[in-house]
Amino acid sequence: MAYEVTATRRRPQRFEDLVGQEFVAQTFKNSIQSGKIAHAYLFSGPRGCGKTSTARILAKALNCAKGPTASPCGECPACKEITAGSSLDVIEIDGASNTSVNDVRQIKDEVLFPPNSCRYKIYIIDEVHMLSTSAFNALLKTIEEPPPYVIFIFATTELQKVPATIKSRCQQFNFRLVPVEKVKEQLAAAAAELGMKAQDEALYWIAREAGGSMRDSYTLFDQVAAFSDGEITYEKIRDKLGLVGVDRLNELFTLCINGDSQTALLKLDEYLQNGVSIEQLISNCTDYLRSLLLIKNGVKKEALLGQSAERFSKDVLEAWSSVQIERALSIFLNLYRDIRYSLNSRYEFELALSRLCWLKEYVSAAEVKKAVDGVKPLLDTAAYPRKIQTYSDGTPAEQPSVQGRQPSVSRPGGMPVFTALSGSAPESGQGSHSFPEGGAEPPLNKSAEDEYDGSEWQAAPETELEPELKPEPQLKAESAPAENRPAIQDATPEKVRDAMVAEFSVNDAMLASAILQTENWQKNGAVVSCEAGNEYEQVQLRNASSRISAFMSPAFGETVKFEVRLKKREDAAVKKQLPPKVEMLRNMFKGTVLGY
Repeated sequence: MAYEVTATRRRPQRFEDLVGQEFVAQTFKNSIQSGKIAHAYLFSGPRGCGKTSTARILAKALNCAKGPTASPCGECPACKEITAGSSLDVIEIDGASNTSVNDVRQIKDEVLFPPNSCRYKIYIIDEVHMLSTSAFNALLKTIEEPPPYVIFIFATTELQKVPATIKSRCQQFNFRLVPVEKVKEQLAAAAAELGMKAQDEALYWIAREAGGSMRDSYTLFDQVAAFSDGEITYEKIRDKLGLVGVDRLNELFTLCINGDSQTALLKLDEYLQNGVSIEQLISNCTDYLRSLLLIKNGVKKEALLGQSAERFSKDVLEAWSSVQIERALSIFLNLYRDIRYSLNSRYEFELALSRLCWLKEYVSAAEVKKAVDGVKPLLDTAAYPRKIQTYSDGTPAEQPSVQGRQPSVSRPGGMPVFTALSGSAPESGQGSHSFPEGGAEPPLNKSAEDEYDGSEWQAAPETELEPELKPEPQLKAESAPAENRPAIQDATPEKVRDAMVAEFSVNDAMLASAILQTENWQKNGAVVSCEAGNEYEQVQLRNASSRISAFMSPAFGETVKFEVRLKKREDAAVKKQLPPKVEMLRNMFKGTVLGY
């Protein structure tokens, strides 16, 4: 007996044999049993999903000697002739070869004659979308009102090319791709018929490569069976067809997560030297990354992955987040499109592999925004470490008010607000208005302690200050010359520092803010030193060291030298104390968290 390919040998002969088209099969069964047979049908769907086979089964069901019946016997002469393709009353026409209007006119002449030996004369026109416009127009009247013994069955893979006038005259059935599980079951049955052993992993690979087409799966199965020598295994498929298995891909992507670009590029060269094509390797890597993404999202269905989830590297799954795997998958999808227009497809692949080696550092814009939003309250608090209230000579505002001294309130961050500008009434008895000569009444500012809520500075309501904080209208917010500045009684480094903040806030707010952020002020002999929180503030204070020394010398009553050093920080301690989101931002930008 002549050899038959698996696709022909296992062609469905009954409606029950249709795989993945249960809706179509059940609809035809019910129609035949109820006697509601249409005069024209239009089958559409992807290749190899059973359109032509369904048309033949329908022809047998209508012309069977025991019918019309939903279950043709397959033994009567009509069934055997239709199965063999030799029936005179079931005419199969290739629409791709018979596209002219003359071919359609021949059909119009033939339909006038009744069937030779069967109950119905059935025309099966495959790839009907290939007919010309004139041919379609010539068919319209015949399809709309055919003789009662004529049935048309059209099949097409491109439904959009069929004119609407044809569609409206036919009952339409959309055939679907066959699920991978069902394709795998049919392949296992085909292997059993041949007496061959087959691994599930190998059959899953064939089913996935077929893309839902039963005919394609049977064709690929025959090719694999030819070199498998009685046992189909994934290793044989990998070696014979030049595939890169999951074990090798685990090895390659492990090098990528470790950032070992040199070894990864050498490994790529090894695969290419073994005869693996660039296109096939890209396809394998894309499937691998897709499977990683599914596993990362909790999908471990073997039919989707093509193999067990345990075979994929746990190191790769743990090293890359879902966003990073999505990025890697996008790189390879774009790579497959780009290699067609590239100078050298290998160069493109090496570039993509090099990018994967630093993919561990990739952070999406959405993740950055989420992290920044999460630490925004902490960053706002760190930006406003102090709230002080001092007089212009540096003494704390908690001390009793003294004639001629004006308190200044420093907002968080070192920007002062002077109560001389707040508009409270003087004690000179010239009236309650802030400005005796007229003008708009400005709002009053309370102290920073009362107003600051840790989020945003708000303007103070219009209330009067306490009597001891009322300003003297004659006071001018100007710095006194260094030689005329009196010494500070019981001067300490902290007192002098606070006095400098109040003094420099008038004309140099940036310097005042930098001094405000310093810590650990000490006086050793004629040297006054402090610690800056970062290098920028250290440089800023060093550039202004002469001005600072000139201010401090009269305050201490002796000539002093100013020095600033960088505050030492223990990174390990900082890491332990920082919240996770703050630590992530710190590592991302390779910076230092100040004032926390």
